[in-house]
Amino acid sequence: MVYAESFRPFCLTDALSRNARMNEHNLLDAFFLIFTGAAVLATLALFTRQPVLIAYIVLGALIGPYGLGFVTDIGLLQQVSGIGIMFLLFLIGLDMELSALMAVIRESALVNLASSVIFFIVGALVTHAFGFSLVEAVIVGLAMLNPSTIVALKLLPTTVLHHRRTGELIIGISLLQDLLALLAISLIPVMAGANTQPVDMLRLVVAMPVLLVLSYVVVKRVLEPLIMRFDKFHEYIFLLAIGWCLGVATLSNAMGLSRETGAFIAGISLASSPIAQFIAINLRPLRDFFLVLFFFALGAGFDSGILPQIIGPALLLTLVVVGIKPVVYRFLLGSLSERPELAWDVGFRLGQVSEFSLLIALTAVQAALISQAASYLIQAIVIMSFVVSSYIVIFNFPNPIAVSERLRRD
Repeated sequence: MVYAESFRPFCLTDALSRNARMNEHNLLDAFFLIFTGAAVLATLALFTRQPVLIAYIVLGALIGPYGLGFVTDIGLLQQVSGIGIMFLLFLIGLDMELSALMAVIRESALVNLASSVIFFIVGALVTHAFGFSLVEAVIVGLAMLNPSTIVALKLLPTTVLHHRRTGELIIGISLLQDLLALLAISLIPVMAGANTQPVDMLRLVVAMPVLLVLSYVVVKRVLEPLIMRFDKFHEYIFLLAIGWCLGVATLSNAMGLSRETGAFIAGISLASSPIAQFIAINLRPLRDFFLVLFFFALGAGFDSGILPQIIGPALLLTLVVVGIKPVVYRFLLGSLSERPELAWDVGFRLGQVSEFSLLIALTAVQAALISQAASYLIQAIVIMSFVVSSYIVIFNFPNPIAVSERLRRD
């Protein structure tokens, strides 16, 4: 008995050690397959003048669990890739002046309201016409509201001065649309009959201004003095920036907002710092590393076996999204006296469905409001609109990954 008792912790420790080594090898193998495969397909994409974003999505579909099955732990990769989205929004925030951003949000409020109504009605009507239930049509309509912050910002030049107005409009529209998506996600349990307290709804309304004010206070009272004193220690500044981004993102999530919103606020609050551009330049490679994982996980998470059941409505809704969104944004922004060229530019860059739609689909499935077929319909629209919209932007508008030297802008 004594021997057995003394042996048990050893066995447990040994087993945990073996599991840790297996998990480590699985993760390393996954990273090897993802980044080596991405390098190969990106090379082919560049030679054939295709967008590299598409190569990452195709790679996910090819070697993910619904393809060859070389990479199966997509849940872990999706969590890791979310960090890249936060870094992307953090870097965009570093380039934004708060006063200009608030002005754009005020200006674009009518655009957001009108476009949301149009996209919701069109998405719901088309979905219902294909035989989905009324509730499923409403959920798909809600998923059609948002443009993709990731795709729009990934394909937006960040260092070219004459694109700053474009960036302000895209951020202003995307931010309000993301808030609408968060509101929609919070309303899904209500539609399912779950108990939702009024205080939960109120928290969504007040959380962002509270977090913004709190972030500015901390930056002025704590971070800026530290930066001024230790600005020669670049490694410290780098760590301080990462800690600040992830810290505000985590606090934002605890307050009921998304981590991405918190990362963007973290960037805005640091934008006035003299070290902001140094931080932005040094974090870009880290951002790109995680974004590769995001697009890979997007392709890997889709079960192509169900595609024949939803291909009709998925294709039609994708064409509707890609075709209608630029036109709607063009004329709505034109009503704000924006130049036609700028309005078309913004419209085409926002001509896709948001990654928030995936969260709407997941929440609705968990609440038993929609079927798996409706969930996969939303996923298919997200992926296909990403692909089509990326092609349009990369071959027609300035962007950092254009295959044409004339259009390539970082």
